[in-house]
Amino acid sequence: MPEPGTAGGGADSGPAPAGGPKRPNGADDGVEAAAGPGGLPPGQSQSGHPRPEQPHPGQPHTGQPHPGRLRLSRRGWALIGVLVAALLGTGCWLLLFSSVLDVRTVTVTGNRALTTDQVLAAAAVPLGGPLERLDTGAVAARVRQALPRAARVDVGTSLPHTVRIQITERVAIAAVKDPDGRYTQVDADGVRFATGGSAPAGVPVVELSLSAAGKAALSAFPEQVLVASAVEVAKALPPSVAAQTRSVVVHSYDDLELQLGGGAQVLWGSPERSARKAVVLVALLKQQGTTYDVSAPDDPALTK
Repeated sequence: MPEPGTAGGGADSGPAPAGGPKRPNGADDGVEAAAGPGGLPPGQSQSGHPRPEQPHPGQPHTGQPHPGRLRLSRRGWALIGVLVAALLGTGCWLLLFSSVLDVRTVTVTGNRALTTDQVLAAAAVPLGGPLERLDTGAVAARVRQALPRAARVDVGTSLPHTVRIQITERVAIAAVKDPDGRYTQVDADGVRFATGGSAPAGVPVVELSLSAAGKAALSAFPEQVLVASAVEVAKALPPSVAAQTRSVVVHSYDDLELQLGGGAQVLWGSPERSARKAVVLVALLKQQGTTYDVSAPDDPALTK
């Protein structure tokens, strides 16, 4: 009989260990690497329940929403939309149709020669209507049409009840003496805007006193052209010279003359090169004289 420990009776011939046949070398290491913490299978917690999967870095979170986040249903959004529309509609009704913001006051500023009553009558602003529905452009147009003295009219509104009218008046640079003896004021743009029995103080008067040559040339230079040329001369005068000038006398298109307050006269010639002539005249007036000739501004003359 074989002795213990000999072939047929060694450890290799004994019964297989519990748990099945022995795995090849390296198999146990693979099992251990796959096991979770504490020797638990992957994905299982110590309580035996499956462990929740953690999101991979960079992937969006797909869990349940935060318990404190407010989420509106479609009905909630619809209710908010209805409330906003109601508020907007109420605001539009208050501004455009109700008497809560109506026109009650009209103010006028900037007027000097024009009176406030003249401006208000020309503006004809309807009182009691909604302020924001007022046609401010139409108001300004009515004032300009009725009052030529108004060079610019700005109309605006101010909540809750006020309409504001800002007037910029024309400034006369000359007064044209009409055949009936009245005087029409003309501004720098050549606009005739007011007529009265006297000329404004400090404004040169344009007078037509046509010579034989001027009358003969009326077909080429009619009176309106001659008056316009005199206005251009008055426009070119510096304020210091304009204040001394009593009148601009037109004999012909090429023969205009300034009458100064002290009795001296200025031979101006035609309206051409008026800016240059005005500069030369300022220099000549530093000397006493009875006649200043700037008709040829590059060769002026002075008679004492």
